[in-house]
Amino acid sequence: MFRNLEAEMVRKGVSKKEMAALIGVSYNTMRNKINGKQKFFYDEACKIREHFFPELSLEYLFRSKNSNEKAKI
Repeated sequence: MFRNLEAEMVRKGVSKKEMAALIGVSYNTMRNKINGKQKFFYDEACKIREHFFPELSLEYLFRSKNSNEKAKI
């Protein structure tokens, strides 16, 4: 689960549907990616960051729930 990503989505009012449309996947696929059931591809993560969260780092956004673990992209 990507808690930082989810928190920033709430702060900025970004929906899973909007993010899914940006990277060309279904809502269910996006939900699975955010929940950690499927991996984000690097280019997907970059698009999301650049479009919705340009002020934040990839490492911060895609850090998994285990804070000692590196980003899973």
